[in-house]
Amino acid sequence: MGFSKIYTHLLLSASTLLSSCVREHIQQTQDKNAPNIVMIIVDDLGAHDLSTTNSNYYETPNIDGLAAQGMQFDQGYASCQVCSPSRASMMTGKSPARHGITDWIGSPEGEAWRKQKRHNKLMPAFYKHSLDTAFTTMQEAFKENGYTTFFAGKWHIGGQGSLPEDHGFDINIGGYHKGGPKGGYFSPYNNPVLKDGPEGENLTMRLANETVEFMENHDKKKPFFACLSFYAVHGAIETTEQKWQKYRDKAVRLGNVGQGYKMGKFSPIRQQQDNPVYAGLVASMDDAVGRVLHSIDKLGLSENTIIVFTGDNGGVAAGDSFSTSNAPLKGGKGYQFEGGLRTPYIIKVPGMQNKGTHSNTPVTSTDIYPTLLELAGLPQYPDQHQDGVSIVPALQGDKMEERAIVWHYPHYGNQGGEPSSVIRRGKWKLIHYYEEDNEELFNLEKDPSEKENLVSLNTSLQKKLSKELFDYLKETNAQFPEKDPTWTKEAEEKHLMWVQNVQMKKLEKGRQRMLSTTYKPNKDWWGSQRIID
Repeated sequence: MGFSKIYTHLLLSASTLLSSCVREHIQQTQDKNAPNIVMIIVDDLGAHDLSTTNSNYYETPNIDGLAAQGMQFDQGYASCQVCSPSRASMMTGKSPARHGITDWIGSPEGEAWRKQKRHNKLMPAFYKHSLDTAFTTMQEAFKENGYTTFFAGKWHIGGQGSLPEDHGFDINIGGYHKGGPKGGYFSPYNNPVLKDGPEGENLTMRLANETVEFMENHDKKKPFFACLSFYAVHGAIETTEQKWQKYRDKAVRLGNVGQGYKMGKFSPIRQQQDNPVYAGLVASMDDAVGRVLHSIDKLGLSENTIIVFTGDNGGVAAGDSFSTSNAPLKGGKGYQFEGGLRTPYIIKVPGMQNKGTHSNTPVTSTDIYPTLLELAGLPQYPDQHQDGVSIVPALQGDKMEERAIVWHYPHYGNQGGEPSSVIRRGKWKLIHYYEEDNEELFNLEKDPSEKENLVSLNTSLQKKLSKELFDYLKETNAQFPEKDPTWTKEAEEKHLMWVQNVQMKKLEKGRQRMLSTTYKPNKDWWGSQRIID
């Protein structure tokens, strides 16, 4: 038997043994029943937007409680700095470069980008606008193994022919091609696949209630895979008067009233966690998570249910609603920096001895698919989840083999990020920029804020990582941006002067107004007493 065959045999044997150990963990408390899965995805949730991830402003007691019952990955990553690509990666175990959805679906591409009038050097790459039905998604894998599958909330990875029910979900409530809450966070929702509730009903709690109702009524003879995908905390942000008042007062009390914004390369970036409307939206999301967690306990499912909690990109520090700050991490949603890529990542496994622990293992969206299969004792689908690895060893407290993680975003987006590709291997992170074909190199172990570019001091490492990055992009047939022949330096500089001198001042004025005692919201929300929060 050749070396490669022996190596493969040993890997398969080790994987089988590890899967057996994991099944034993779960089966000790569930009479050998297959575990249920609840996966909670929060839209646009920043790495530091929870009290359990060190925010002193936002309050998330229910999510904190979940973290205390499982493992929190302090270097949890989304597979992209914007939503649609990461969501497709969660469902497929494939990176955006491989599945082809490299930007949020609906973003202009190619020459159409000029209509944004930002006068950028490049025309963004073309991308796929729906998830390929030829892929076997995670939920389809569970369905093939006897699970009932349920989806509630934001989808945004395809329209007709590529909706949740086209990709393995038996039930779909609220998921269609749109990425934001079209009717806002209070009923009426203006959502074609979600019936309106009583006027003023809270959308986030409604989706939680739908998930609870599914768990209450599902066939008890079958395990279930439930994906609760909140529209929260995406803009446009809304809350109740009570929550606004609480977090307005807290922002003032904490003294979070310093400089609100700093200018990035293309956009102002929020510097403070002091947005009381966003804080209220985060709190409502936590309330909804609590509703689901408490119901799991009440229904007697807690000893037989694996729970995953994560986000789809970094917090929105620029663009959209300019909602939060990811400091000390740099940037936010849409950016190639850690603030745009990191997101909360918590997993609770019944019977596993890791309550309240933290892991520094870098993990990402593509890892969820193979990890949940292994935790459930199901066979892997290696030809599908090609870019994910099972992180069960990390959940068990073991060290995992170092690997490369790649991000590919050949777009500008709404938030001020740049067309770029990123590779992380161990403590090293290389960013390749397509405007100038230049690169940056950071030691994330010493410099997670990405302040010191070490590329000039490590040219051999730079070349090695750059080659590995572009070999991977070639393998996956990644698409790239192209130079815009109509670009002029003068037009771009004129636009950026407007951003700095007009837009940034307007944003700061709006921030101060939201923190004033006389602040009044738009008339179409919060509606005072009629709001059901």
